[in-house]
Amino acid sequence: MTTAIDHESLVRSAEEHGNRYIEAFNSGDLAVIDAMYTEDAISVWEPGNPLSGDARREALAEFIAQRPRMTATLRESHVTGTAALLVVDWAIDVPLEDGGTEHLEGVGLDVLRMGPDGNWRFAVDNPFGTDA
Repeated sequence: MTTAIDHESLVRSAEEHGNRYIEAFNSGDLAVIDAMYTEDAISVWEPGNPLSGDARREALAEFIAQRPRMTATLRESHVTGTAALLVVDWAIDVPLEDGGTEHLEGVGLDVLRMGPDGNWRFAVDNPFGTDA
């Protein structure tokens, strides 16, 4: 998939990937968010239910439409060559129709892959990586 996203929107440091993702997530910028995934990426937003391709994109668009707000802290980063494993503490608050919020949190295990353009992208996005 060719994207019109400017490479400035992506990152050349695996450790900075999370910061850019949060920025795009909180602004609701689906084009940038999608560009931060490899074409064959999988996301496990529900334990035991990995999504890829259009199913991943559609689930993300549906969730972003709820205008959630994310915060995250990088706990660990392990980079070797063109692969990286990130361990991330994250929290998301999702506005509810009654004016309240639903609070979600977890420890994500994310695998990034560096593309030929030198930018890092999710190959595996598993926000519930420590859940059994």
